[in-house]
Amino acid sequence: MKERRSERRLMCAELVKVITTNQSGAEEEAFANLEDISASGACVQLEAAIESGADLEIVCSKCRLKGKVRYCRFAEIGYDVGVQFHNPGAWDRRIFEPEHLLDVPQPVRNA
Repeated sequence: MKERRSERRLMCAELVKVITTNQSGAEEEAFANLEDISASGACVQLEAAIESGADLEIVCSKCRLKGKVRYCRFAEIGYDVGVQFHNPGAWDRRIFEPEHLLDVPQPVRNA
């Protein structure tokens, strides 16, 4: 699969709260596992599916990251939900760094 993000993703594992708004306008809260994160988006794993295009907020220990659901796909033990943050650069590692963060160097490609 071709990578669509302009910056690299950092793999992580962190329990976060997710807030969505249902069709009647009421907020719904759930806990999710933060799977990966970058300055412009993240992937969380949830027990239930969320509609693409829905507004979603990730509540971390030191930040609130608001965005839109870009995809939701079933993944064996739940749903992987891709979120594009409303503000590019919304996540800053100096403000919030997941406890389990894996920053793997990117391989150098030969021309």
